[in-house]
Amino acid sequence: MTDDTPPELTPLDPAYVTTSRIASALGLLPFVVGAGVLEFAKLLPPGTFLVPIFLVYAFIAYTVPARRYRHWGYDMGKGQLRVVRGYMFYRDTIVPFGRIQHIDVDQGPVDRRYGLAKLTVHTAGNYNSTVVLPGLAHTDALAMREAIRAAIRQDVL
Repeated sequence: MTDDTPPELTPLDPAYVTTSRIASALGLLPFVVGAGVLEFAKLLPPGTFLVPIFLVYAFIAYTVPARRYRHWGYDMGKGQLRVVRGYMFYRDTIVPFGRIQHIDVDQGPVDRRYGLAKLTVHTAGNYNSTVVLPGLAHTDALAMREAIRAAIRQDVL
């Protein structure tokens, strides 16, 4: 590997696909319930509301999380964190450790069930001042937070 070649990215934890599917399914559930209510009202022929909504629901809840997972990656170098995401709208963010103000490790109930966490890095400035890295194993997120803190502490001394 030469100096010009970007390092290989580390993928997110595979359980992120499952937690994203659960979150998508729960988030889209009101639309399915609404379509069911419209079907029950019999305003149009049977299946006019429920079938298209259910197909979109199944596509978004099953297919989109797997695609999202395949297009996320990160690399924690010596003095920076690189987060790459996106397929159609690609974003490659590099956060130098010296710009970091504070670091959060968050877990929701679904993430906790699957042992995942989200690392949020807050930087100085106001444009793109927050970088979020979801789908990390909880122990990895804690280790990354401690490694970043140690690197920041070393730079200060």
